[in-house]
Amino acid sequence: MLIEGLEKCKVIIGMVHFPALPGFTLYDDEKGIEGIVARVREDLHALQEGGIDAVMFCNENDRPYTLRADPATVAVMARTIGQLLGEIHVPFGVDVLWDPKATLAVAKATGAKFVREILTGAFISDMGFWDTAVGEVYRYRKLIDALGVKVFFNISAEFASPMDRRPLEEIAKSVVFSSLADAVLVSGPMTGVPPSRETLVRVKEAVGDTPVLVNTGVNQENVARFLEVADGAIVGTSLKKGGVTWNPVDVERVRAFMERVEALR
Repeated sequence: MLIEGLEKCKVIIGMVHFPALPGFTLYDDEKGIEGIVARVREDLHALQEGGIDAVMFCNENDRPYTLRADPATVAVMARTIGQLLGEIHVPFGVDVLWDPKATLAVAKATGAKFVREILTGAFISDMGFWDTAVGEVYRYRKLIDALGVKVFFNISAEFASPMDRRPLEEIAKSVVFSSLADAVLVSGPMTGVPPSRETLVRVKEAVGDTPVLVNTGVNQENVARFLEVADGAIVGTSLKKGGVTWNPVDVERVRAFMERVEALR
């Protein structure tokens, strides 16, 4: 079972993108924290009403991105998700960009079933040199008693170029063997842009029974060819009004997308 409490195959996880949080350039001082809660609530309800399988909360609009989360980011995300727990009716996960320990902390505090992050590798990125330490993250997971939280490894970091020159399928196989990945995610070069189907095929063949999900760029037009290979997808941009990442979720887009997925199942 990819996600506890979710029996469906070809799982679709819809993104709940937080507005910019305190401390970031795009944070709306006038709307404040209550404005953040209101927007997150709106997108959560739209995804659920549209029939989404699961949701993932992420601080996508905290631009320019940083590699370590600010304490205010952790606090506001945990407070917001906690405030909405009674309204969440599907399994949920979290991703605090680009900080695995902060992500696990929010997951533990809120009861999330899974997390997504860049946990292995080294990259040259828009954020500068990007290094990781998966062993430390897993020790922290044990320390905070979060072993029940599944860890989804994004192995192709967006906004970055890997220093590891091995083919992605070799990295995927190594990550499953050495880093105990619960699932492997394959991304395109940035938010809203899909990976190549050929890359996805090679990764899936390399990792066998370990679930592989498409992490970016899935839409109603390409979902069929991706789900022929992948075990599911994480979908954000294509479910937004006008297909724009920063817009609110469009319930009719969600409904149409999920109807397409149900037909494929």
